[in-house]
Amino acid sequence: MESKFAYIEKQYIGRDYVRIFIRLIMAAFCFAAYVYERDRDNTQDLFLVVGFGIIGVSMLLLFLIQYKIVVDNKSLILDGLWTTKRVKIDLNSIVDVRKATYSRYFFNNPVYNLHTKGTIRFYSSGKDAVVLTDRDGLEYFIGTQRPNELFLVIKEEMRNLK
Repeated sequence: MESKFAYIEKQYIGRDYVRIFIRLIMAAFCFAAYVYERDRDNTQDLFLVVGFGIIGVSMLLLFLIQYKIVVDNKSLILDGLWTTKRVKIDLNSIVDVRKATYSRYFFNNPVYNLHTKGTIRFYSSGKDAVVLTDRDGLEYFIGTQRPNELFLVIKEEMRNLK
């Protein structure tokens, strides 16, 4: 079955390995505190409930889409969560496309449509990004799990414009 889009990718909030590790460490701490709590009263049960709560929220976050990248009809569309505004980047206004590392930091917060220092950033997880530069010099950093494929599809769409 053929896809109607040139490229589609979904970025999930809960699939960043560093954040998963942090949540599992917090849950393990709660379970250890539950086991080693000396006075057996009602406060001990709270550690068990919080530990299972952290695990449950972590499992839900694995399926929660932060944003979706779609390349279709000579444009790149970024569609986020419920209350976020849809961002449509016309590939006619793009003058340069390149692959880059999203950030040199180990911990990066997930962002959607973050305007800072002449750039607009979209990031969920991973370390790679595709950078689009428009005619005004504004750069769009789009974090992706498949940078090579997104880069090639955007280049192909831009080539078809001419």
